[in-house]
Amino acid sequence: MQFQISGKQIDVGEALQTHVRTEVGDMLEKYAQRPTDALVVFSRNAHEFTCETTVHLSTGLTAQAKAHAFEIYAAFDKCREKMDKQLRRYKRRLKDHHRTRSGPVEFAGASSYILAADEGQDDGEPETLQPVIIAEMETRIPELSAGEAVMQMELAEAPVLVFRNERHGGLNVVYRRDDGNIGWIDPQT
Repeated sequence: MQFQISGKQIDVGEALQTHVRTEVGDMLEKYAQRPTDALVVFSRNAHEFTCETTVHLSTGLTAQAKAHAFEIYAAFDKCREKMDKQLRRYKRRLKDHHRTRSGPVEFAGASSYILAADEGQDDGEPETLQPVIIAEMETRIPELSAGEAVMQMELAEAPVLVFRNERHGGLNVVYRRDDGNIGWIDPQT
């Protein structure tokens, strides 16, 4: 298992790195037998520390957690507890997912754009209908079943997930509705 532990404009000492490796390693040993890598990023905003953890599993699924605290170790511990809860909640499904899937999740490449917000428009009318693109990135679209997509969205704590349906190969979307339920858009049916 590979670890990447870093800090944004703060020094992450050897003691903290050892603590992170031990704690995350122990947690993943319980729930995910074959994780591939873990990324832990610490940052500081005024007096508060933030810990963001992302774990890529061998099945292609990704688990993410984020927490804030006034001390760096406390921020990590809260983040680890959140991820532990996610993995515990999905342990049975993760194991069932291993048995039914013959190979790892396949990914297709796609472009991702960040559009500028319309600030300063007092009258509500945009000057043009073309949005201003401020960033362009590559993203990956997984090929999953609808159930796996919902699980991935929950593990990543994302409000929406675009995926390629493994049944028919078409693009689908799952999203969290305002009422707390999950919505699924499948243009093929």
